[in-house]
Amino acid sequence: MTFAYQGDGALDYFPCRYGTSKLLFRGPCRELDRPYCAVLGGTETYGKFVPQPFPALVEKAGGIRMVNLGCMNAGLDVFVNDPAVLEIAARSRVTVVQIVGAQNLTNRFYTVHPRRNDRFLYASPMLRGIFRDVEFTDFHFTRHMLQTLQAVSAERFEVVAEELRAAWVARMIVLLERLPGKTLLLWMAAHPPGQPGKRPDLTLAPILIDAEMIAAVRAHATDCLEVVSSPEARALGVQGMAFAPMDRLAAAEVPGPAVHAEVALVLAARLERLL
Repeated sequence: MTFAYQGDGALDYFPCRYGTSKLLFRGPCRELDRPYCAVLGGTETYGKFVPQPFPALVEKAGGIRMVNLGCMNAGLDVFVNDPAVLEIAARSRVTVVQIVGAQNLTNRFYTVHPRRNDRFLYASPMLRGIFRDVEFTDFHFTRHMLQTLQAVSAERFEVVAEELRAAWVARMIVLLERLPGKTLLLWMAAHPPGQPGKRPDLTLAPILIDAEMIAAVRAHATDCLEVVSSPEARALGVQGMAFAPMDRLAAAEVPGPAVHAEVALVLAARLERLL
């Protein structure tokens, strides 16, 4: 277990590892010798700035042992390519898979870091050919890169967006097929899944995911749960969150405790049904 001082007011996430995985998960580390439900997901599942993220609230409310395998800024690649995580999830009574964005995965146009999936590594010759007027060495993060491409040419960007959508569907199916037990897809957002064909808003998470994509993977999961946070919960903003003063703007961009409570309430009831 490690600890990194992040400033007065910041949370200690008690980061930990499981088995041979190189990924850092939110702790304290859980014992895996008793029945549990695993949760795979990104920053929201990890619970950045939130004292008790929804997996912990589900366990507290319903007594279902939860193992939080959320990773900061995770795309699907981080789970698909980690045998230790897949093994833990395979032994889970139910594995909750948060629907994360499509921007943080390697595809035909660009490559991301294998563990820190939000880190842009390099563009393929194909992408450089489509955007000859863009200097890709200026980018370090996927969202910044995609927002720039869309601003340069919305028409050319849609070619990239379609590749990301197709890659996300294929990668999600691979992930679900590697989980032999029950699986629950979780949509956790401030809005319902969008309809295909509209210009994507790259400020809305999960980025680039629409209802058609979810429908394409739905048959490979046991169940699917859509939780759209209420205006009242979102209006509370950073109330109840813990962060250093310099992180206030970052905290405002992620779900707060009230949103996590809403997710936990619905998720606990659905898990009880599946169990």
